[in-house]
Amino acid sequence: MPTPVPLAQQAMTTDSRPINVLLAEDEESFVDALVVGLGREGFQVTVARDGSEALRLFDETEPDLVLLDLMLPKVSGIDVCRTIRSRSSVPIIMVTAKAAEIDTVVGLEVGADDYVAKPYRLRELVARIRAVMRRGTGDRTGAAGAERQAPEHEEGFWEAGSVRVDLDTRRVFVRGEEVHLRRKEFELLALLVENAGRVLTRDVLIDRVWGSDYIGDTKTLDVHVKRLRSRIEVDPSRPVLITTVRGVGYRFDASEVAAAHRH
Repeated sequence: MPTPVPLAQQAMTTDSRPINVLLAEDEESFVDALVVGLGREGFQVTVARDGSEALRLFDETEPDLVLLDLMLPKVSGIDVCRTIRSRSSVPIIMVTAKAAEIDTVVGLEVGADDYVAKPYRLRELVARIRAVMRRGTGDRTGAAGAERQAPEHEEGFWEAGSVRVDLDTRRVFVRGEEVHLRRKEFELLALLVENAGRVLTRDVLIDRVWGSDYIGDTKTLDVHVKRLRSRIEVDPSRPVLITTVRGVGYRFDASEVAAAHRH
């Protein structure tokens, strides 16, 4: 049975409903602490203790956010995330006890919006939940947020070197072939291409793509850059399109495209 939390000073959605969090977690010590802690912060919490229950309760409760442990019985957190993301844009925060980069990469690849590693502080988790909810609200209000913020272009697209980004249809073509990117990957690439030749600092990239209220570490940016390189570079291990400016940030270097293809 789901475990609802009595409502105190409610955390509210923009339509004045309490924020409903689906917590998918099988470690009772974490469940107990989160039910109490999130309840005190005004969130309404429903608990699923395995992956199959998480999917069932997702359909039954229609949560505003999913807090999803990576290691769940029956159905893994990765598979739960993939299934939810195939039919919903609800914010998902992945929780992992593993610090390895591969766990973060896989979680973000299948559609998680953010991640936290155990053990974590409740205050940090609540701040991330609120930040993801604010960004999610913006994304769901009509056209995508990145499209609204993108500078006007007379033909509706940006093109640099071998990469063409169509802002109207949110499609990307690399060397004439379409590549399919996830939402944040598209927003990051569009920003880099729009500013081709300029060095964009890590803070600017995070602020423009994840929002000024993002409080996670910069590994999320690095993971997305790594994913983008795997999609658009001829040799991702030797990137020539998205280059790293050590200690500063990243640059989309269209001038290097032709030279790279001559070798």
